[in-house]
Amino acid sequence: MAWIYLIIAGVFEVIWAMGLKYSHGFTKLLPSLITLGGMVVSFYLLSLAVKSLPIGTAYAVWTGIGALGAVLLGIVLFNEPVSTLRIVFFCLILVGILGLKFTSA
Repeated sequence: MAWIYLIIAGVFEVIWAMGLKYSHGFTKLLPSLITLGGMVVSFYLLSLAVKSLPIGTAYAVWTGIGALGAVLLGIVLFNEPVSTLRIVFFCLILVGILGLKFTSA
């Protein structure tokens, strides 16, 4: 169950990261509320996950999911550049997340 909490926490990290962009420095109410709500849910689920997962593994996976989601949504929503090197490094983060998952106790 801890891994499920962690994955959902990572998804909510992506939600609040995107909310930061749309909130324009917390000057727009609805995106700001979504951002804050995403933060609360994300941190809460992360706290549940670390009850049984090592903190280093959980934190790295959580931030990795957030980073991957932010990169993907940045490309899709904000027309951020796509290059071979960006894809290579994206894949390295993904391999790191999977490696931590499959090597954790």
